[in-house]
Amino acid sequence: MSFDSLGLAPALLRALADYGYTQATPIQTAAIPPALAGHDLLAAAQTGTGKTAAFALPLLQKLSTSGQTMTRRPRALILTPTRELAAQVHENLRDYGKHMQVSATTIFGGVSMGPQINALRRGVDVVIATPGRLMDHMQQRTLDLSGVETLILDEADRMLDMGFLPALKRILVALPKKRQTLLFSATFAPAIKTLAMEFMHNPREISVSTPNAVATLVSHQVHPVDASRKRDLLLHLLAADSRRQSLVFSRTKHGADKLVTFLNASGLRTAAIHGNKSQNARTRALSDFKSGRVTVLVATDIAARGIDIEQLPIVINFDLPSVAEDYVHRIGRTGRAGMEGLAVSLVSHDESGLLHDIRKLLKQDIAITPIASYEPSAPLRLDAGAPRPKQGGGGGGGQRQSRAPRQGKPAGSARPNGYAPQGRGDHAAGNQRRRSNSRPAAKA
Repeated sequence: MSFDSLGLAPALLRALADYGYTQATPIQTAAIPPALAGHDLLAAAQTGTGKTAAFALPLLQKLSTSGQTMTRRPRALILTPTRELAAQVHENLRDYGKHMQVSATTIFGGVSMGPQINALRRGVDVVIATPGRLMDHMQQRTLDLSGVETLILDEADRMLDMGFLPALKRILVALPKKRQTLLFSATFAPAIKTLAMEFMHNPREISVSTPNAVATLVSHQVHPVDASRKRDLLLHLLAADSRRQSLVFSRTKHGADKLVTFLNASGLRTAAIHGNKSQNARTRALSDFKSGRVTVLVATDIAARGIDIEQLPIVINFDLPSVAEDYVHRIGRTGRAGMEGLAVSLVSHDESGLLHDIRKLLKQDIAITPIASYEPSAPLRLDAGAPRPKQGGGGGGGQRQSRAPRQGKPAGSARPNGYAPQGRGDHAAGNQRRRSNSRPAAKA
């Protein structure tokens, strides 16, 4: 369906046309009309299908048509689980609304609160925030949420499942009861849906794919290998095309750093992005990866909800995720915008149970293909009692990252680290762009 038929304002259609977007994706077609009509929404769609545009476009139209207010209080609040995602959403809002007079700012940790306070004092229409830093501003009374008309939770399943629920409930108390609430995510577990219903008003439920579905254009491969030979097999796969951009997932921060050291020493241009990296290091790593100065980016799961590269050809799970649902979000970084993608997993015997969980979640078999000279000493087990990594285990080494808040801090203060990417990122990943010789197919 074309965007012209969804009731969007001419200024939005003009911005979409500027970026070559003419056809709406299924989630956009299903979500935009009821969102424009003011309904609460509980919307699920697989990653890479354009969920950001599905809530950003009606939000921008609502803010632009309701007229400017005399107050400096924000009129809309968008909550995200990570700073990466907050920055990406901010960039999308800025691009879609470039022909409108709608202002927005990001509120997240890892940077000084000073510029954020100044932006809030000047007045903005939209605040895109992570819960932890938002709570800081609320406690210091530098942010007034009493004027919020629209609340949006992006990646809502992660928000409610990673220790943010106490903070979220405190934020909800500060919001007007009369508001529009939109929840968007790739996955909705039944328990999370129940929690979400507690603070929504007769929401319309939208699902354009089966729960936990992955893009149909993504091919899955599993290569069994002994844990001691994982690094060598990874190097073998990466060296087959050293110019190909590859996103590699490690279960731990320490393991990610070890992989970067190993791959750089082997001649591959590699960088890491995880919670222990400084703001500048994370910004530089992602910018270099998007521009091609770095061809291999090693990341922990924090990157699964913020990297939007339209033509990323491959995702490699050096370690399988401890939670099967995270596999969906990891591999959602490839196979976007109608492009084909490849998801490769290096699986050792002690990760057999994790592979079993993933296959069960996806309700499909994933081909297990040994690589010559890297065959494991013992076959993988695929039954329910298959072994799993011990606490703190994993092919990369280091301590297992926990989703629980740190001891000594309130539950609501736990916050994933993030960064504000420099330069431009991609837009509605789910939308196919018009291809032309005058404009590159993917933005860096």
